[in-house]
Order: sequence, then C-alpha cells, then structure tokens
Amino acid sequence: MKNFGLLILGIIIGAIAMYFYVQQNSSDLEGVDPTEPKGLITAEEAKTLDRAYDPRYKLISDSIVTREGGDNRSSWYALEEVRTFLDYAEDQAKKNNYTMNGIRIYLGAYPESNEGQGYTTMFMMPTGYSANQNKSEGNLLGLSLKRGDDGDIPGVGGLNHGSEGKPPGANYPQ
Repeated sequence: MKNFGLLILGIIIGAIAMYFYVQQNSSDLEGVDPTEPKGLITAEEAKTLDRAYDPRYKLISDSIVTREGGDNRSSWYALEEVRTFLDYAEDQAKKNNYTMNGIRIYLGAYPESNEGQGYTTMFMMPTGYSANQNKSEGNLLGLSLKRGDDGDIPGVGGLNHGSEGKPPGANYPQ
C-alpha cells in the first residue's frame, strides 16, 4: 500500500511539472515553423486542377454567360479579412450554442441586374456541431469523439464579396 501511495504521488507531481513545462514553452513558439496542414497541394497540382476545370468553364461561359471576358474563375480575400471572419464566425457559433470546426466553400452567382453582371462567386460558411452533441455519456474525462453532423451552422453568416480574378476568366496562376 505504501508503494501504491508513492506511485500516485509521483504521477501527481509529474502531471503538475508537465503542466508548468508546457505552459512555459507554449510562449516560446516564435520563430518555429508552423505545422503543415493536411491537404496541401503543389503549384503543379493546382495547375492540373485548374486545367481540368477548363471544359466546365467553357461550357458555362459559352452557354450561359454572354458578356465579353467570360465568367469569374476565382475569388480573392485579404488575409486579415479571412482571419477576422474566422474569429467572428467562431464567436457567433458559440453564441448559438455550436462548436465551429471548419468552413465550407460554396460556388454561387450574383443575379443579373443593373448593378452587376452576375459573375460567379465563392463564399464561405462556418460548419460545426451543436454543443449539446458534444456531451459524453459516462466517458472518461468527459471527452467525446463523436461530433455529430458537422453541417453548416444555422444563424451564422458567411464571408463573400472577394475580388474577382484579373481578368475574371484568368487561369491559375494569376
């Protein structure tokens, strides 16, 4: 019993020491390369994807779009605008009792009007799951691996109004 008590004490002391070590080193991340995200592609792969879209773009531009220069093929957003949107969307998700876990990018089109030419646009919508779905049932430490639907979060707006390509129909890279 004495050895078991020492084991428990050692685990507790080790956990406390690790906590302070991690807290101290988390502020030392300046100058450290960021983690490479999943799904990265090379510039060559981007060109391949872009060129594979050419027949669809031609079909749309030849059959639907009547203006000179074709339709839009890209949207550009300022880095600060995207960061601000992500922070805002995450805050709005929390206020709506959701946990934001990503964004979904949709293709859309502006309606033809006197104000615009009806270009294709891309817009981002936050995705996530209801905070109620995150509650565990008798799970150790209250962690749940099942997150639910991860669908678009109702009641939270998206980001649109990026700048179109120059010219709108330009391929990658611009």
